[in-house]
Amino acid sequence: MSRTLSIAPERKSFAPLVAFILLLLGAAFLQNTVGSRQVLLLVVGAALGLTLYHAAFGFTSAWRVFINDRRGAGLRAQMVMLSVAVLLFFPALGAGTLFGQPVVGLVAPVGVSVVFGAFIFGIGMQLGGGCASGTLFTVGGGNARMLVTLFFFICGSVIATHHADWWFALPSLPATSIVKSFGVVPALLLSLAIFGVIAAVTVRLEKSRHGQLEEGITSEHQGFRRFLRGPWPLVWGAIGLALLNYATLALAGRPWGITSAFALWGAKVVSGLGVDVSNWGFWQVPSNAKALAAPVWEDITSVMDIGIILGALLAAGLAGRFAPSLKIPARSLLAAVIGGLLLGYGSRLAYGCNIGAYFSGIASGSLHGWVWLVAAFLGNSVGVRLRPLFFAGERPQVALSGC
Repeated sequence: MSRTLSIAPERKSFAPLVAFILLLLGAAFLQNTVGSRQVLLLVVGAALGLTLYHAAFGFTSAWRVFINDRRGAGLRAQMVMLSVAVLLFFPALGAGTLFGQPVVGLVAPVGVSVVFGAFIFGIGMQLGGGCASGTLFTVGGGNARMLVTLFFFICGSVIATHHADWWFALPSLPATSIVKSFGVVPALLLSLAIFGVIAAVTVRLEKSRHGQLEEGITSEHQGFRRFLRGPWPLVWGAIGLALLNYATLALAGRPWGITSAFALWGAKVVSGLGVDVSNWGFWQVPSNAKALAAPVWEDITSVMDIGIILGALLAAGLAGRFAPSLKIPARSLLAAVIGGLLLGYGSRLAYGCNIGAYFSGIASGSLHGWVWLVAAFLGNSVGVRLRPLFFAGERPQVALSGC
């Protein structure tokens, strides 16, 4: 059985030119105001957006397809991504430097807030229609509904910062890195073994349900033309995301994250409306206070998030599929509101999202990344069962586009 991808007819668009001009203007502004490192991070963000869009590398859809239909190609691609990432990250994190620069992983405590936050984030993924990375790249690709999800994602994030003190005071274990605890080689072997087991389980379950594995996606484009216009095989996306996360580690000194910027954007807006968020405990943490006081273009995550949106806009234009539509059913719109709030609130409680906690957390050897994965997957299972309340007529089916 071949893997199919629903693709709208290609159409001519000014989207690639607009995206390219905006990237150039952004790069020039950052070079003049901040410096070349922010320019490079903008470029890495754009490359991430293009990769996510062209590979349709969805965390949400991959988990939904597996839960509903036991198709595991998306989950296996995630295991490839994580395998490449740990092979690159663990030696650098073990040494503490990369290309002569100090680097640290995204390692966080494991506690009640992580379990609850990841669980509701998982529900939000299915109702909102995307994860953190998926929300950004689908917004860039022209999905108007995901603008609603993004808006309430930001709202949920800033609300969570008001409650963070209470949640973070609940019982938890200290931040634990298996790289530091076991050493680089044992941590690598353990991680690769777990990835292999997860991939093997998806193979067995898929064959048990369907008799054979689903074949990869095909494209009318070949070679460099396929690289520019897509769609890409999932493995291209998996390897590309791992390499670009490694580039982020080298440039930023820490792995890729997304949602801290949403909390920052929301806090700045709320501050502008007269609410003194600087008195909230979350914003009194030195690193958060510094980000709140500084211009948004000095924030690494914000610059990369904007890059992701512009990179996805560029990719959608190159593919001839940039075609925004404002026809959004009322129930679907309500799901976007609820899902966005759950995504934003959950990501702050869990010290990150599918990127900062799951991808970069596990790539950092953080125990909380594995706890996040289990809790978020359970949340996705609940979210999948709630979707028919908001998406009329939905039945378990293969859904491979988007996140």
